[in-house]
Amino acid sequence: MKEKVLIADDDAGIAWVLDKFFREKGFEVIVARDGASAEKALREASVPLALVDINMPGKDGLTILKDAKKWEGFKTAVIIMTAEGTMKNAIEAMKRGAFDYVTKPIDLDELDVITARAVEDFHLRNEVSVLKERLKEKLAGETVFVGRTKVVERIFKTVGKVAPKDATVLVQGESGTGKELVARLIHANSLRCEGPFIAVNSAAVPGELMESELFGHEKGAFTGATETGRGKFELAGGGTLFLDEIGDMAAGLQAKLLRAVQEREFYRVGGKEPVRVDVRIIAATNQDLEKAVEEKRFREDLYYRLNVVTVTIPPLRERKDDIPLLAEHFFDKFAREMGIETRRLSKDAATELMTYPWPGNVRELENVLRRGVLLSPNTVLTPADIALPQRHYRKESIEDMISARLEPFLEKALSSGPSSSGRGGGRQELYDSVMPFMERPLIKLVLKKTRFNQIKASELLGINRNTLRKKIRDLKISKKDVKD
Repeated sequence: MKEKVLIADDDAGIAWVLDKFFREKGFEVIVARDGASAEKALREASVPLALVDINMPGKDGLTILKDAKKWEGFKTAVIIMTAEGTMKNAIEAMKRGAFDYVTKPIDLDELDVITARAVEDFHLRNEVSVLKERLKEKLAGETVFVGRTKVVERIFKTVGKVAPKDATVLVQGESGTGKELVARLIHANSLRCEGPFIAVNSAAVPGELMESELFGHEKGAFTGATETGRGKFELAGGGTLFLDEIGDMAAGLQAKLLRAVQEREFYRVGGKEPVRVDVRIIAATNQDLEKAVEEKRFREDLYYRLNVVTVTIPPLRERKDDIPLLAEHFFDKFAREMGIETRRLSKDAATELMTYPWPGNVRELENVLRRGVLLSPNTVLTPADIALPQRHYRKESIEDMISARLEPFLEKALSSGPSSSGRGGGRQELYDSVMPFMERPLIKLVLKKTRFNQIKASELLGINRNTLRKKIRDLKISKKDVKD
């Protein structure tokens, strides 16, 4: 396929010479005689190369160039032509993004060299663009936060809204819930995805070393500083800096972090000149920062700087319906890593996972499943294969079980909007909807144990017999319902 070139010049003689020159070079030539035609051709023809005169009827060449540079995906190498070889024109053309600048009469040998470079540059930028897209897809593909529950859907929606912006984000959640994964997900879907993602754990670095870790140091700043060292802020330039466990940061360092977050400017340890950096901040904590602020353990002004957008990740015990999906995800991951057949859970093993409280959250689930895959030859893992740690094991409390059952009612109420009565809750009042759900099984169980003896049942329940009768009637409980 022939390369295309646009010649935009109202001088018929120049246009004819360039048309002939490029056709002999094997180009397909498009000629425009005014600014409007030139701009239309640039928009529609997808040309690798364009020679545009500065002075044309309608829009001038520099204005066309300036506007075209704002178009999404515009990659054409634009060479500005002018009969006035002034310094001002040359500087202005290059400032506005011209590939090069030539004066009339045009030296065709020089133009030949410039053309070769321009076409090569166009194809290189196309290749880079394709590689960037592939990189973005790869990053997004590798950064997977698994889940289908309502709470996880809300996280996805928040990430989708905040990722393209440059706002500072605070990710909250217990250890092991996937705070860094969410931070990487935001980075992978942001305009900074081609830049670095640098993570630093505030709890893992000793307090006296943290300032140098974050901001770097000058040569001779302390014993052993034999050369200038860049900190995490500088290393994350053009990308994202993830500050994990921010609640554990020493009070003395919080003031310096505040300046860096607020001004995107800081001093290296031992430095006298400020260092400016273009970086996005995502912070994470497993602590209640509001309480830490109240207790004067965390600076209030820093908290508000970090808490522009908050993403809260629930513990695994509050989204247990995601456990089978997470197990499938981890089994596929292990199969790829180890080159083995993927595993699956037996029904009993799945039940075990669903009843365990998961104090270590998703991280603990991954470790338990990995150990089971490594130690068991079975492709279907049983409760014996997954070996949950008994010292932490406990059955769900009544409160946990009730909470799990109540969640669908609450989700429905939240999604249905305010009631017609104008009071809080869903379209059907939440309290009125939930209480029969709570009372009916309790009263049925007591009546069953007392063989429907309402006197004994009312005494056991601690309510008046007439009240019990009314509840039996309202809840539509019959002797048939409580038979063994």
